[in-house]
Amino acid sequence: MKREATNQENFSSSGSCSSSSKAKMCDDDELFAVLGYKVKSSDMAEVAQKIEQLEQVMCSVEQDGLSQLASETTHYNPSDLSSWLESMISGLNPMPDFDSFLESSTNRTVSDSDLTAIPGEAASRAPAAKKLKLSPARPVVLVDSQSQEMGIRLVHSLMACAEAVQQQNFKLAEALVKNIGFLAVSQAGAMRKVATYFAEALARRIYRLYPTNQPQDSDLLQMHFYESCPYLKFAHFTANQAILEAFAGKNRVHVIDFSIKQGMQWPPLLQALALRPGGPPKFRLTAVGPPSHDNTDHLQEVGRKLAQLAETINVEFEYRGLAANSLADLNAPLLGVREGETVAVNSIFELHPLLARAGAIEKVLVQVVREVKPAIFTVVEQEANHNGSDFLDRFTEALHYYSTVFDSLESCGGGGGGSEEDRAMSEVYLGRQICNVVACEGAERVERHESLVQWRARFGAAGLEAVHLGSNAYKQASMLLALFGGGEGYRVDENNGCLMLGWHSRPLIATSAWRLR
Repeated sequence: MKREATNQENFSSSGSCSSSSKAKMCDDDELFAVLGYKVKSSDMAEVAQKIEQLEQVMCSVEQDGLSQLASETTHYNPSDLSSWLESMISGLNPMPDFDSFLESSTNRTVSDSDLTAIPGEAASRAPAAKKLKLSPARPVVLVDSQSQEMGIRLVHSLMACAEAVQQQNFKLAEALVKNIGFLAVSQAGAMRKVATYFAEALARRIYRLYPTNQPQDSDLLQMHFYESCPYLKFAHFTANQAILEAFAGKNRVHVIDFSIKQGMQWPPLLQALALRPGGPPKFRLTAVGPPSHDNTDHLQEVGRKLAQLAETINVEFEYRGLAANSLADLNAPLLGVREGETVAVNSIFELHPLLARAGAIEKVLVQVVREVKPAIFTVVEQEANHNGSDFLDRFTEALHYYSTVFDSLESCGGGGGGSEEDRAMSEVYLGRQICNVVACEGAERVERHESLVQWRARFGAAGLEAVHLGSNAYKQASMLLALFGGGEGYRVDENNGCLMLGWHSRPLIATSAWRLR
C-alpha cells in the first residue's frame, strides 16, 4: 500500500487532530471515505496482512486450478475493504490486476501502458476474460442494492476526481481514478463503458498522456456510428429535406459539402432529384475533405462512386474534391460558384472544431458562407455545451451527455441497430470524443460542442437568419425513427423552426437551416 499512502499526503483534511500523527490519520481516513471504503488507517496493518495472505492463496490456486470452486457463486460488498479481503481469501475469487493498484513507486516514468492499470479499461475490452482469469462457471454476482450503491459511488468518485484535477491535486486524482476503474467493473452495460472512457480520459490528463488525432480512421468509425444508431441518418435526412425544398424549380444546383466523409448523405438526394416532376436539375457537388494520408485519393474515389450512381439514374452530375486541413483555410473564390447556380452549403458536425482556433468560425461564416450567397445553409451539431472554460462544468455536462448517448446505443442493440461490430466501433468513436473533451486543452481540444442557443447567436452575428424546417420534415423524421429498431426511446422535437433528436427527454443533436438575412 506504499503508493496509495504516498498519494494521501496531499489530501487536505477539515477535521481537527491534536498531533501531526493524528492529523495524518484523519487525512487518511477522509481519503478512504472519499474512495468509498469503510476502513480506518488504524486497521491498515491488518488489511496489509490480509492482502499478503490473499496473494499467497491466489498463487497456490493458480497452480492447482479453480475447478473445485466452479459450482459456487460469490456475493460481496467491496466497500468494506477488510471484510471483502476476508471473503476473497475464503471464497478465492480472483480480481483484476491488484499488483497495478498496489504499486509501491510513485516517482516512475509514466507511459501509455499505465492506462491498462485502470481495471474498467481492461474489463471493457474483448480480451477481458483472460485478464480477469474468472472461471465462466463461477460468476461474480452483485445483488441489485449493492450494484446500485456502487453506481452512486462511481458517479461520486468521477466527480471527486474531476474536482481534484481542476484543483491540480493530482496525487488525490490519481488515487481516485484507479478506484473508478474498480468501481466500474461492478456495473453492467452503458454505465461501465461510460465510466471506463471517462476514467481513461482523466488518467490521460493526470499523467499528461494526451491523445492524438487520428483522421485516417475517423471516417471509418463514423460509418459504424451511422449504422448502429439513427443520429447521422436523422442528420442527413433533415438536411437533405431542407436542401431539396430550396432547390425546388431550380435547373442548376450546387452543393458545397464541408465534409464529404464517405459521401453517404448524397445518394438519397440524387435519387429524390431524379424523381422530380419535370426532370432533375444539373447537379454540382464540391466536396471538402482532409488531405490523403496514404497513396489513395479518397476524395476522388468518393466522387467516382457518386458519378456512377448519377449516371445510372440519369442525373447530370459534376464533382470536385477540395482537400483542406481546416475549413478556415477555405475562401469563397476557391469554391468556384458560377453565375446562375442555386447554392446549398452543408455542414454535419464540422463547425464546432473551428472554435479551437481564434477567429476561425467568424472567418468561415462571414468570408466563406456569406460570400457564396447560399439559398440554404444546413447545419447539424451536437446539442451540448462542452466549450466552457471551467473544467468541472465541462466534465459534468459531458458525463450527462455521453451517458445518455451510450444508454441509447445499449437500448437499441437488438433490432435495426447494426451489428455487434458496428456498436463496438461506435463506442470507440464516442470514446475518442470523450477523451478529447476531458483530456485536451488549447488547440488540441477540438470537440467544443455548443448548444443551439449559442449557435443562433453566432449565426445572427454573421448576418444569417433561421429557415423554418417545417412540419413536413418533422413528420418524415418521426417516421424515419419509427422504422428504426428499438426507436421507442428516441424523440424528435421542434425548437423555433429547428429539429432536435433526443433520447427520452434529453436532446442530443440539432438540425438547423440558415440563409442571408
